[in-house]
Amino acid sequence: MPDQTIHRKRLFSLFRKMVDIYSPSNKEEEITSFLHEALKSNGLPVKLQPVDESRSNLIICSGERPSTLFLGHVDTVPAYDIEQYSFNERDGFCCGLGTADMKGGCAALIEAFTCACECGILTDDAALALVVGEEETGDGTETLLEKMKFESALVAEPTNLSPCLNHYGYVEMVVRTFGCRRHAAMSDSETNAIRALLRFLLQVETRIENNEPETVLNIRDLHSSESGFAVPDRCAASLDLHIPPGRSAGDYADEMRDFAAQWLDDSRASRYEIDFTTLADGYRTDPHDFIAKMLLSALDKHGIAHSPAPFKSHSDANLLNDAGCSTVIFGPGQLARAHTIDESVDFSQVEVAAQVYLSMLGCF
Repeated sequence: MPDQTIHRKRLFSLFRKMVDIYSPSNKEEEITSFLHEALKSNGLPVKLQPVDESRSNLIICSGERPSTLFLGHVDTVPAYDIEQYSFNERDGFCCGLGTADMKGGCAALIEAFTCACECGILTDDAALALVVGEEETGDGTETLLEKMKFESALVAEPTNLSPCLNHYGYVEMVVRTFGCRRHAAMSDSETNAIRALLRFLLQVETRIENNEPETVLNIRDLHSSESGFAVPDRCAASLDLHIPPGRSAGDYADEMRDFAAQWLDDSRASRYEIDFTTLADGYRTDPHDFIAKMLLSALDKHGIAHSPAPFKSHSDANLLNDAGCSTVIFGPGQLARAHTIDESVDFSQVEVAAQVYLSMLGCF
């Protein structure tokens, strides 16, 4: 049987080329086209799965109904103020937009499937999906799940090579307050949209710090109407609330709506609006499930110490779980380095992840 070892130089070359292609959500056409050709040249059974008029997922499988999915997303967040987003090496790390989230994981998955194909161990029961749109609406994975059903899945999000069997839920909350526009010299607390919203946000922070130590709060956006030398008449904030598995995202949203009403009804805002634009329940995967046992066994095989921890962000794994798919998360890179101006990953982690994925493919 051929040697079941990943090819480091091939993996590095692919990873570097992927990072050099700018592929924010909704603009993934170039990287999808590049990978489609690369996968075909590696002899993998790849097909395009249309998501909209111009964007497609890449699906690699030889069977009609694979039971286990390996998932990666090829899109990144936009560069925004990142001046250097292409591949570069610094202090022993591979740097560039998407290195951690999650082109390192995607490259490792591709190398594992390529090696499995070369070794003749690529089973009809395993599929690799490289999807678009994860950083925005998740439309790539939604399309995938409309067309295909899976019993179990691994998502290659950055976990610092720690197996994540549990996943946080996610509530995205948008709060808007309104007031009266007046000359700036006439500013006071009465019907002041900004002051009302700021006071409410401080109450949210206090509530979570005092009563919900496991909840992760991020005040993502805060902006008011542009008014010149005047009191703005409206203000809005977007909040990310990552809640521990076991809590219903819908119930939590209801609690936050009641909490907001408690503070904003008596505020100096003339009126307010509250929307919950995303609700996703968390989950817990049984360590005895097939995909969890396969991952933990592969880690043991390679002598990788592991202590399962929850994944505290929002990801396509939430959609997989909602579709009845037993899901784990395991990938190279640190979540703390993702979406930053100095995003990076230790390439040795990409190598290890590829070897672990290859070992898992040999377990079918």
